[in-house]
Amino acid sequence: MASEIDAELMGRALDNAARVRLITSPNPWVGAVVAATDGELFDGATRTPGEAHAEVVALQAAGSHAHGATVYVTLEPCAHTGRTGPCTEALIDAGVARVVVGVVDPDPEVSGRGVARLREAGIAVEVGVEADAVEEQLQPYLHHRRTGRPYVVLKLAATLDGRIALADGSSQWITGAQARVEAHRLRAHSDAVCVGAGTVRADNPSLTVRDWHPPAGVEYDELDPMRIVLGHAPELAKVHPCHEVTGDLPAIVAEIGRRGVLQLLVEGGAHVAADFHRLGLVDRYELFLAPALSGGEDATAMFAGPGAPSVARMWRGRLHQISVLGGDLHVTLLPNR
Repeated sequence: MASEIDAELMGRALDNAARVRLITSPNPWVGAVVAATDGELFDGATRTPGEAHAEVVALQAAGSHAHGATVYVTLEPCAHTGRTGPCTEALIDAGVARVVVGVVDPDPEVSGRGVARLREAGIAVEVGVEADAVEEQLQPYLHHRRTGRPYVVLKLAATLDGRIALADGSSQWITGAQARVEAHRLRAHSDAVCVGAGTVRADNPSLTVRDWHPPAGVEYDELDPMRIVLGHAPELAKVHPCHEVTGDLPAIVAEIGRRGVLQLLVEGGAHVAADFHRLGLVDRYELFLAPALSGGEDATAMFAGPGAPSVARMWRGRLHQISVLGGDLHVTLLPNR
């Protein structure tokens, strides 16, 4: 029974985290719940950078009810002083009896120190409750802290025969309205969006979040991501203001990570998609496939340049999620790593 309660309340903490996904970056979006000894529940979620973390928000809501309580938090509490004080000390000072943690924080400043500090203070700590769900929710943050690189999402909209533009260069719109709304949601959840200069010249995209709006109760600040162009954008292009970058692609991605970008959305075109793909820089593929066929080889393929020379050397991943959006197919594909 205890484990069922733990899973249920960690699920509640995950829901709290989801509501602040758009305001916390480059900090992680973390949720917490204080379960008082009398059964009353108090919710918390991380605020904007420099403000209180999830545990502290929930403790403040609980007040004296925190004494002897169990605290559920999706990510390991911090044990160091940054722009805010250590959450471990807030938990200790509040007199909580038990802390249930979703996953350990891989940030070198934390990385098990929070759990160790709580246990030193005599607080019971359990780690790993609903870990898979927490890992998925915090994937961009966890990946960034483990690798120093942003979590790279490659988004492509194509016909069922794999073409992202037709012979005359037209691509607007291959997929329907609902697919475009989902693509804009991906932009909103990304810190930066990247395209090649060729795409800017051909399509003149604004790369803003126009077609998606957060549901009621979801907190957000600025939805539009930072815009990055590989190459040089024309002076009057809609993508401005943007960052124009040139050089070695892995080095560019590493520098984007050093700037604090947790999730980078790559929107093409075919040459940029191919470069990210062949260099193994893509962490998730978001494919939007229309029930349409270009019908020939003169249309633009998803990836420019030569493909795999044989079936044995073909890239293979794993299907993570498949759904229907309006009349289109949405496929999320993950690398086999």
